[in-house]
Amino acid sequence: MALDGSNDLQIAKKAMKAELLDAETELKLAYAWRDHRDEQALHRLITAYMRLAVSMASKFRRYGAPMNDLIQEAGLGLMKAADKFDPDRGVRFSTYAVWWIKASIQDYVMRNWSLVRTGSTSSQKSLFFNMRRVQAKLEREALSRGEELDRAQLNQMIAMEIGVPIADVEMMDGRLSGSDFSLNATQSTDEDGREWMDTLEDEGALGFELVEEKHDREQLRGWLAEALASLNERERFIVIERKLRDEARTLESLGDELGLSKERVRQLEAAAFQKMRKALEGSRKEVHSFL
Repeated sequence: MALDGSNDLQIAKKAMKAELLDAETELKLAYAWRDHRDEQALHRLITAYMRLAVSMASKFRRYGAPMNDLIQEAGLGLMKAADKFDPDRGVRFSTYAVWWIKASIQDYVMRNWSLVRTGSTSSQKSLFFNMRRVQAKLEREALSRGEELDRAQLNQMIAMEIGVPIADVEMMDGRLSGSDFSLNATQSTDEDGREWMDTLEDEGALGFELVEEKHDREQLRGWLAEALASLNERERFIVIERKLRDEARTLESLGDELGLSKERVRQLEAAAFQKMRKALEGSRKEVHSFL
């Protein structure tokens, strides 16, 4: 889909009229592009998922960037995703593309927010796109409890909520405060006027995204169960304790329980991973021969 020379409404209309790809067709197109650099296959894949790019771009309109520019950046992210997508991983293209589209749009928004850089680290990026929303939520919760938070308390709670250093919160607060205002402010002087918070779009996953995420998660679970089934009882125990627990066991503690040396447990773990890898490769070949 050509983006140059089209306004956002025209692009959105074209995107919504594009074909919907089933999993088998999507896979064939991805292989055709990866293995044969078939540009027609690439064009068809990108065109089919441009609606996803437009949908994600619309979530960033509140940052003041022109919608057409946001769609352009979303399209660039979609093309990057198509170029780097590996169909052998068994994941739907849309699931993979979401990350690239979002990253492309966020980078554009941050580059164009102001002449002063707002930050480039992962924590600063997370703060830029989430700080005011989290701040408004914390203020509402405090108000419902009859509490009033000062700036220091609020920044500390924001840091804990988002999981970033307090210094980054204080820095971002200073950079954003110049042009921001309370999201709880009303849009008019009327008592019944809506708060600006009410105009923010739901950033939750769309319906089709949830379905595809559930599909991918179930497929990954199936692969993991199949790979674990290829192990004997002792190997399976080691892999589960080492990799599938919230707190991984040490080689030494497993050795003490199994009556083995630390080095022997490490060898068994490495052998188990090799077995699992072969089992997964075998499953992948069966899927490809079926398709």
